[in-house]
This record gives sequence, C-alpha cells and structure tokens, in this order.
Amino acid sequence: MNVSKKVSEIKVWLTAIDHIQVTSPPEVENAMLFFYSQILGLTEIIKPEALQANGGAWYVLGDIQIHVGIEKPANNEVSRRHICFRVHNLEAFAKHLQAYKVEIISDRPLSGYNRFFVRDPGGNRIEIAEFI
Repeated sequence: MNVSKKVSEIKVWLTAIDHIQVTSPPEVENAMLFFYSQILGLTEIIKPEALQANGGAWYVLGDIQIHVGIEKPANNEVSRRHICFRVHNLEAFAKHLQAYKVEIISDRPLSGYNRFFVRDPGGNRIEIAEFI
C-alpha cells in the first residue's frame, strides 16, 4: 500500500465486531456456562443447529456476541489476551464476583479508568473496567 495515500482515500472494510470466542476444556464446560450466564448475566442466544452438537453456548451483550467454544486442549491460563467488559460501578461488581468466589486480579492503573482482571473457569482472561 502506498503510505502517502490520504486517509480519506482509504476504504474502510471493517464496520463492527460481531462476536468474540473464548474457549474452554470440556471438563469445565458447565462452570463456564454458569459463569457467563449467571455470574456475568449475559443473555444466551440459540446457536445454529449445525453447531449445537459441539457444546458450549453463545451469548449476547448489546450488538456483540460472546461464543463459548469447547476445545481440547484449551491452554488459556498463561495468555494475556482478553475481553474487556465495562461496568458502571467497579467496586459493586467486584463484590458481586467475590460472592461467587471469583478471584480479582489487580493490575497497574491506567489513566481514565479503574480496572481489574478475572479468569473464567476455562482460564480466559477478562478485564473489567469503569471509565472515570
């Protein structure tokens, strides 16, 4: 691509994020589905019939879907990749998570918002942030 091309001339191909997939080993599938539906409170949506036998579940938040896929092996515990969910009250949500024995993982502060991380039962890293 010609670097000198004006920004106004560049075609924008991407328009939105449709979905994000997280993975889980089969042995914690039930804990994963409980975490996303009950602890995080996401709304489950019906998966296409052709994918239902694969296990997992699909959820929606606003216009974005979160797909929980079953994968063996799923080695998520060491990865820094993550989803970031925004909340209106970080402290209250932390207490909600702790009531379910979800470990809160502190991280260095960033300008403009407060945050912490958690790991779902499949080891996926999740950032929880409150913009200030």
